[in-house]
Amino acid sequence: MTSILRSPQALQLTLALIKPDAVAHPLILEAIHQQILSNKFLIVRMRELLWRKEDCQKFYQEHEDSVVSASREIAAFFPDFSEQRWYEEEEPQLRCGPVHYSPEGGIHCAAGTGGPGPA
Repeated sequence: MTSILRSPQALQLTLALIKPDAVAHPLILEAIHQQILSNKFLIVRMRELLWRKEDCQKFYQEHEDSVVSASREIAAFFPDFSEQRWYEEEEPQLRCGPVHYSPEGGIHCAAGTGGPGPA
């Protein structure tokens, strides 16, 4: 599925976490995934992760509603992801389109590319 996305404004990164009770039910997980796509969110990274209770407590202990917190949270889930590189190289391509959704990888990428570059 390829679409053209043209936006005069820079895209923003959003971290979406799907909790274990939803992931445990494939139909619910698929419905959440479809809801994300139908609301025109672009998925630029996706990862399944199993955390211990202690990891979750540490993650939420440091949680605050800010851009700094979002960057820290993205780094916790995607340690090899370079936010600066994403904003410099991938974001302009995703914002200006065309955009391709890869069901195999579960992410969006600029059409004509194989997916996200090195993180």
